[in-house]
Amino acid sequence: MADQNKTEQASPRKRQKARERGQVARSRDLISSLAVLTCVLLLAAEVPGFVGQWRGLLHQTLTAAAAGDLENQAPLVAAIATRVCGAVSWVVGLSWMAAMLGAVAQGGVAFAPTALQPNFSRMNPASRMEQLFSLPSVGRLVKSLVPGAAMVYLTAVLLLREWPNLLHLSWLSIHAVAASLSRHLFEVAWKSALLLLGWSAVDFTLERHKLSTELRMSRQDMRDEYKETEGHPAVKARIRRLRRQVRRRNMLDEVKRASVVITNPNEFAVALEYRPLMPAPRVVAKGRNLLAQQIKEKARWQGIPLVENPPLAHALYRAVEIGQSIPPKLYAVVAAVLAAIYRAQTRAGGSAERAGG
Repeated sequence: MADQNKTEQASPRKRQKARERGQVARSRDLISSLAVLTCVLLLAAEVPGFVGQWRGLLHQTLTAAAAGDLENQAPLVAAIATRVCGAVSWVVGLSWMAAMLGAVAQGGVAFAPTALQPNFSRMNPASRMEQLFSLPSVGRLVKSLVPGAAMVYLTAVLLLREWPNLLHLSWLSIHAVAASLSRHLFEVAWKSALLLLGWSAVDFTLERHKLSTELRMSRQDMRDEYKETEGHPAVKARIRRLRRQVRRRNMLDEVKRASVVITNPNEFAVALEYRPLMPAPRVVAKGRNLLAQQIKEKARWQGIPLVENPPLAHALYRAVEIGQSIPPKLYAVVAAVLAAIYRAQTRAGGSAERAGG
């Protein structure tokens, strides 16, 4: 029932965790088939040279044996043996490289330290017997029998096709018999290698589907993973709300530095700061609705002038962010507002002086 609920594809995070545990879709048959095919092709290219070398070695050895002088042939034997071993090692090395490239192409290089940790449950004979007679082991057995049966069938077809010629091999020379047998063996080898390569491609597809099925997730699993990676939505919402409150509090504290607050009269409020050495007035606070009322209340407490100019307030609120200077197209309008405020403050200051005098 739990597997039926797992209807969603695995997330990238779960795939990465599976990769760290060594769960990568790989087909061992694909690796071995690439190695076998490479080895067959390379041996087919090297066999004529092998035949010549072994024929020369055998001829010289028999000639020396007939003459009774085998001791002087030791350097020649060592040189030929070294050359043969070098050719064989070249074939084996390229086959190994083909197998490694096949392994890397399937799933890349995956280093899984957790897979190297000792697991003593694997040494339990009871668990090993259960694995031996389990359904996956039967599936692996069937997968290994299918290409074997196909190769047997291929060999039988080739024998039936060449059976009349095989019956007449006794009439041919030893060289013709060897050439015919080597040709037939090579045909069986490369066709079997291609058959294994095709079957391994099918096996790799099955392995990928199997791994994808094992890593499927339910909707609850996806929600739990989202909570682990991104955090609980309620907690994140509370954090965002607290951050907004802190930013709003800091912004209201900046209102006391303002020179004027432009309003619209109830919807928008924009606080501007200007000092003689500043290149242009700067927005220190802005808000609308409730926040606009709080800005105006803060300005009244600080004795900052409130100027009702709906077009200017709307333009400043839309075009300028907090901490930025006003755009050049608003210089004239803002300058007029500031000049009017300075004139009013100057007149108020002069009237207070005359009243005091």
